[in-house]
Amino acid sequence: MKQFKDFELPPDLQPVMKKVRKLEYITIAYLISVTVLMYLVMGTSQAMKTAWLEDVLSMLPAISFLIASRIYDRPANATFPYGYHRVFSIAFLTGSVALFGMGLYLAVDSLINLIKMEHPTIGSTFIFGHQIWMGWIMIAALIYSGAPAVWLGYKKLPLAKKLHNKILYTDADTQKADYMTALAAIIGIVGIGFGLWWADALAALFISFSVMKDGYKNLRNAICDLMDRYPVDIEKEKPHPIVKHIEEMVNGWDWVIDSHAKFREEGQVFIGEVQIRPREQTDIIKNLVKGREEILAYHWKIHEVTLTVGTEWEG
Repeated sequence: MKQFKDFELPPDLQPVMKKVRKLEYITIAYLISVTVLMYLVMGTSQAMKTAWLEDVLSMLPAISFLIASRIYDRPANATFPYGYHRVFSIAFLTGSVALFGMGLYLAVDSLINLIKMEHPTIGSTFIFGHQIWMGWIMIAALIYSGAPAVWLGYKKLPLAKKLHNKILYTDADTQKADYMTALAAIIGIVGIGFGLWWADALAALFISFSVMKDGYKNLRNAICDLMDRYPVDIEKEKPHPIVKHIEEMVNGWDWVIDSHAKFREEGQVFIGEVQIRPREQTDIIKNLVKGREEILAYHWKIHEVTLTVGTEWEG
């Protein structure tokens, strides 16, 4: 008898995972080019520095996803009888801590510069014999850091929903909104050009608070998942409908009086228990075996479920 249950994505989702991996490799290559370019032109602008650090951080979710995607479907064993699905949850937590911590650091750094009233300057350079204000080059670099990122975010967002993968969804959602970071930094640079020294620090502060806000939201969700919170929809953060549908399905069985389902998220899949109050004079063992098979076949996200019999619900 097979002791552990192996996991494999449904055939229709396997191409989705391959496409996501390809997009994440493209994302990393693109972000490396962005960070190199931004570093070369950032000068003394606090907004540019903050945007650059945010772009460096943006690589972490993509890297974490690629690492986790090579581990999550390893066969279960005696050490990990439920498999390696929670590697996605760990990757989500790691990225969230880094994002929140860096956002906090950037906010403090920007506030210090604002309090010190530091006046950043943007000089000029010569290109092909023509004198060009460096601010225009910075703005061009920021446009490059924002526009392709938005495209990548919109490409990954529907794939993240199909896979119910939170670190991928966070990555896509953050990139989708990257234009705000670029726009804030551009406003800061233009402000320097007009002699408004404080515009640069305020733009940096806006970017850092945005990073910190995303980091806090993701950190809260990652901790809740690791504490076995009920499954939630990755987009709306409301109870996932699958659990309710399973409970309705079980209550529809002719041998069941009432039932209560409770599940937890482990990466992309759900593991849980359905407590059942059966009718009298029923073949309990046969019905439980058949019922478990029906629940497991209901949706690929249901990786493991235990059916118990009782008269009072626990949890």
